[in-house]
Amino acid sequence: MIYQEKCAVIENVNIAPDYFKLTVSSKNIHKKAKPGQFVEIRVSGSSAPLLRRPFSIHKINDDGFSVIYHVVGKGTKILSEIIVRDGQAPVLDMIGPLGNGFTIEKHKVAVLIAGGCGSAPLYCLEEELKKKGIESHFFMGATTKDLLLCGSDFTKIGTKLYVSTDDGTCGEKCTVSALFSSYIKTLDPKKCVIYTCGPKAMMRSVSDIAAKHNIPCQASLEEYMACGIGACLGCVVETTSGNKRVCKDGPVFDAKEIIWA
Repeated sequence: MIYQEKCAVIENVNIAPDYFKLTVSSKNIHKKAKPGQFVEIRVSGSSAPLLRRPFSIHKINDDGFSVIYHVVGKGTKILSEIIVRDGQAPVLDMIGPLGNGFTIEKHKVAVLIAGGCGSAPLYCLEEELKKKGIESHFFMGATTKDLLLCGSDFTKIGTKLYVSTDDGTCGEKCTVSALFSSYIKTLDPKKCVIYTCGPKAMMRSVSDIAAKHNIPCQASLEEYMACGIGACLGCVVETTSGNKRVCKDGPVFDAKEIIWA
């Protein structure tokens, strides 16, 4: 079930340079949302910008949910300027939950691999894995220490965290896919499943590693989605079974189906 709701903003905080966490209350979206799904947000009450903006669901709360966003254009700039004052909660028009999320493999060890803002939807997944008692390992990478998102949140829920940065300011100095590759010998590929989200080049590398070791891999793609319901065809990607819409057929896909080139 998909809902359109007026969601009151509870919190809108700066968590890293140009990154914010937006928390809202909702009546139904949070009750139906699953890890890997997303919402479309109208960032302004006016006609500019016209199109909604898509954001992965980061955390599901008892009375709402959170998203993490990167300020990169006019829409996210407008979001970043929302201020919550006592007795005055701004309201945003949202549609969700949308898309197909992650499929949780109950009898597998979960390996989560995130690059940059890719940690946002994987946090929601990690919470669900914890509830189900599934063993997990989380590999997180970023260009520099300041852009490692939600690390403390993962630590609070007892996540086994492995960190890398391109410049070596935190964790290993390497890409997160290289970090995972160095640890793979400590895991039994037959017992693992990989969940990944982040830059396309990173996920391509992770997909290659997964294929080499015959490990199932689910990838959450980050594409611009104008409508969010599969009507505009603006988020089409090539797969081994033809063109697919990220918003409608994904955003989570079996990594071996994606034509990464």
